Amino acid sequence: MSAQAIVIIVLVGVVAAVVAAVVLWRANRRRRLQDWFGPEYDLAVEEAGSRRAAEAELVAREKRHDTLNIRPLDSQTRERYADQWAAVQERFVDDPDSAVTQARELVTAVMDDRGYPVDTDDEQQMADLSVEHGRTVSQYRDAVSVSARAEAGEATTEELRLAMVHYRALFAELLDAGSPDSRGDDTAGSHDSDPETTTDDDIPVPGEYRTSVQ
Repeated sequence: MSAQAIVIIVLVGVVAAVVAAVVLWRANRRRRLQDWFGPEYDLAVEEAGSRRAAEAELVAREKRHDTLNIRPLDSQTRERYADQWAAVQERFVDDPDSAVTQARELVTAVMDDRGYPVDTDDEQQMADLSVEHGRTVSQYRDAVSVSARAEAGEATTEELRLAMVHYRALFAELLDAGSPDSRGDDTAGSHDSDPETTTDDDIPVPGEYRTSVQ
């Protein structure tokens, strides 16, 4: 075998190894992003039109998140917010529209205290949240949509009740993530939990609607 043939064989082997490494790297990154972002991964693919573009967007979210000063809440602040949520939830019985509005305001206040930018538009806020709360931010997105419909007087009582449930899911994660009682990382209560286990039994139901949903 000539020296030229040997060189060609070696080059082909190197190229094949590089291609295999790139394919493996992309597969591992895709799996990591799917596991980490949960439903947000599929939504990003749908919105971007391709997996490659969606994955680039999700990686960009992670890089932006790394620049944010996300911090835990101290126990006194967490207790104060928990008391405020209890009051808002009780208010839902008499004034569901107002309670849903206040629930969103409370979630926004907790986000601000945790270090999330709240002076951005809704989509940017959700993108920032998705990095640590990918499995509940979709619920938050649904709740925000209901809030907009409520302002126009178009939301049903059941939709308002579900919005409260969704706001509570994210609110609870924001309160617990990074707290001294969590498991030591800022993802506690988010990626390690299953939002489908969130129950709505303790969301009070307003007036005449109560008997139809119990």
